[in-house]
Amino acid sequence: MTDILDELEWRDVTAQTTDADALRAALAEGPITVYAGFDPTAPSLHVGNLATLLILTRFQRAGHRPIGLVGGATGLIGDPSGRSTERALNSEEIVQEWVARIRVQVEKFLSFSGENAATLVSNLDWTASLSAIDFLRDIGKHFPVNRMLARESVAARLAGEGLSYTEFSYQILQANDYLELYRRHGCTLQLGGSDQWGNIVAGVDLIRRVESGHAHAYTGKLITKADGTKFGKTAGGAVWLDPALTSPYAFYQYWLNADDRDVIRFLKVFTFRTREEIEELEKAVADRPFAREAQRTLAGDLTTMVHGADEVERVIAASRALFGQGSIAELDEATLGAALAEVPRAVVPALGMPYVDLLAESGLAKSKSEARRAVKEGGAYLNNAKVTDEEYVPTADDLLHGRFLVLRRGKRTIGGVEIA
Repeated sequence: MTDILDELEWRDVTAQTTDADALRAALAEGPITVYAGFDPTAPSLHVGNLATLLILTRFQRAGHRPIGLVGGATGLIGDPSGRSTERALNSEEIVQEWVARIRVQVEKFLSFSGENAATLVSNLDWTASLSAIDFLRDIGKHFPVNRMLARESVAARLAGEGLSYTEFSYQILQANDYLELYRRHGCTLQLGGSDQWGNIVAGVDLIRRVESGHAHAYTGKLITKADGTKFGKTAGGAVWLDPALTSPYAFYQYWLNADDRDVIRFLKVFTFRTREEIEELEKAVADRPFAREAQRTLAGDLTTMVHGADEVERVIAASRALFGQGSIAELDEATLGAALAEVPRAVVPALGMPYVDLLAESGLAKSKSEARRAVKEGGAYLNNAKVTDEEYVPTADDLLHGRFLVLRRGKRTIGGVEIA
C-alpha cells in the first residue's frame, strides 16, 4: 500500500484530520475501511462532490476498502452546513429517484472487485426502521445540546434566520451512519468536505461513547478559484456530472478555460497524473502559457473520467469544426446542439430572415449595418462557408440536422441560430 496521507498532502487537498499520527499508524497496519457520503439533494452530483469522491477513490487505489454512502435518509432531511436558509424538503419519490441516479455516478469511480472491493449503501437501510423513541433513547442521549449548538453551521444559522429541529437533527443522523458502518463493516475513517467536519467528528465521538471504539475523521479542502468566483459555477449554473444537466461539451470547456493560476491545483485535485507529469505541465504553463497544455490535459482527463473517451473525441471534433478546422456537417446533433448552447445564439421560429439579420440577432454584430460590414470585409461565415452576398437568406439546405445554423465572424467569434 502507498502512503495515502503523503499523497493527499502533496496534492494539497487535506483540510483537517483527527489524530494524524494515529490515522497514519492505522493506515500502515493494513487495509482499513473508509467511507464518504453523498446526499441526493439534486438529481446529480456536481464537481464539488467530485473532489470528495476522488479522495475516496485514491484511498481504494492505495489498497483500502471504500464504502460509498448515498443518503436515502439524510437526503429527506437536509444538511444545514454551508447553507444560510432552510432547505426545501423533497418528496420520498423524488429523493429515491435521485438516490438511484447518484448511485450510478458513484459506481463509476470505484472498483467492486478484488480484495478491497467497494461497497455501496443507502442510510435508509438502517434508518427507515428506527423509531422516534429508539432514536431519542439510544442515539440522542449521547449528544449534549450545548455542544451541538456550538457547531459552526448551527451557530451561524441561529444567529441569522434560525434553524428547524429537522435540520438540527441532521448531525445526529450522520453520526449514526458512521456508527452503523463501524458496526456492520468495521469502518474506521469517514471522509468529507471541510464543511462536514462537525458532523464527522460527532460520529467519531458517538463510536467512542457507544462502542468504546476508535475511529478517525478526514476532510478535504473546499476548492476555490484564484479570481474570486465560485468554483464549479458557470453562467448557466452548477457544473454537474450528469450529461443531461451539463453537456460533455460544456463540461470539457469548463476545465479547458481554467485560469493559469488554478490549473495546476486542479490537476492535483481532479486527476491521477503523477507528480512528475504535473511538474512538467507546471513548467509548460510558465514557459508556454499560450499553448494551454495543462488545461487541455485537465479537460481531457476529467471529461474522459466522467463521460468517456468517445465523448472527448466528439467534443474536440466539435470545437475544431466550429472554428473551421473540421466538418460541421459530420457532428452529431446532440454534440452540435450542446456546443451552440455555449455560444451566443438566436432562436427564431422559421427560416426567412437574411443572414445579416441573424448575425445581429445572435449578438455577433451590434447592428445590421455592422453585420453588412462584416460580410463586405470577408469576415462572415455560415456553417464555415464564407458569406459574400449581403442579401443572402439561408435556406433549408443550410440547416444542420434540420434546425441549426452555425455563424462565425472572423476567426474566433462563434454564434448560432436554432429554428424553434
